[in-house]
Parts: sequence; C-alpha cells; structure tokens
Amino acid sequence: MLAWLTFLWLLTAFEPFNRFDWLLENLLVFIYGALLLATYRRFPFSNTSYALFTVFLSLHLVGAHYTYAETPLGFWLQDAFGLTRNHYDRIVHFSFGLLIAWPFREVLLRAAKVRVGWSYFLAIIVVLGFSGFYEVLEAAVAMIVSPELGAAYLGTQGDIWDAQRDTGLAFTGAVAAMAAGWWRQR
Repeated sequence: MLAWLTFLWLLTAFEPFNRFDWLLENLLVFIYGALLLATYRRFPFSNTSYALFTVFLSLHLVGAHYTYAETPLGFWLQDAFGLTRNHYDRIVHFSFGLLIAWPFREVLLRAAKVRVGWSYFLAIIVVLGFSGFYEVLEAAVAMIVSPELGAAYLGTQGDIWDAQRDTGLAFTGAVAAMAAGWWRQR
C-alpha cells in the first residue's frame, strides 16, 4: 500500500494543474502519512483499515493533481448526468466518511476502550468533527497562505453552502459505513 501511494504521489507530482494548490493539498497527505508511519508499531491498524486509507488517499491525490474542480472524472460525471458542477470533491468528502469511519472506530475500540455499540455512533461523530474542522482549517489556510488561490484551493465552484454540503456528505458516508459494519457484524 505504501508502494502504491508513493508511486501515485510521484505520478501526480508530475505537472499538476496548479503546483501551489498541489503543494497545499499535499501538506495533509504528508502529515497523515507521517502519523500513520510513526504509530505503525505502537498502534497497527487492521489490513482493512490500511486498505481504506489507501483508497481514500488515492482519491485525494488525484484531486490534488488536477485541483478538485478540474478533475476529469468529475467532468465525465457532470456530462453523463447533466450536473451543473464538477462533483469530484463531493465524491471525496463522501468517501472520507465512508472509508475513514472504520479506522476511527478501530481507534475508539482499541485505544479508548469504547463499547462496541457506542463505537458505531462515536465513529460517525468523530468523522463529523474532523470534517467540520477540515473545512474551517481549509478556509483559514486559503486566507492566510494564498488568498488569490482561495477559489481553486477551496473548490467551492460558486456554491456558498459548499462547506456544509461537504461535511454533510462525510457524515452520510460515515453513517453508511457504520450501518454496513453493524449489519455485517450483528
């Protein structure tokens, strides 16, 4: 998985749509990757969680390469379904909830010793909190680091409710993941 992500990162580093936006988007990838590597021996996640991390980070790396508003898959969906905007960013926000809720649940069960029943609910709440925090952090970074790059980095595409919709999609993805996990393990 690390080899795949390294390969994809190198591939997406080659002539990104907007180099500065790509660097901003990849700051979190470096932090996230360093955290996973640093905690690998003390808190190894399940293979399932590492696979989920890999899928999510792959989606993010592709979005960072093109900027989320310019991703070809999003344009294809826009044309195929007659949408008014490129929804790739929405796919990734939904995927954050869908793919990362399970690893959060692992942390809650193993490190916080949360009861199994509560772990499903609390994983959803953690996703909601991280998603909301990310939206605030993203806006702050855009204002501080590069106000002129703000629109490209934020990828709002003219939607004044973009942050709320993104957080709602992460929440929906987490609910779907936890419902599927609960159903499978009942």
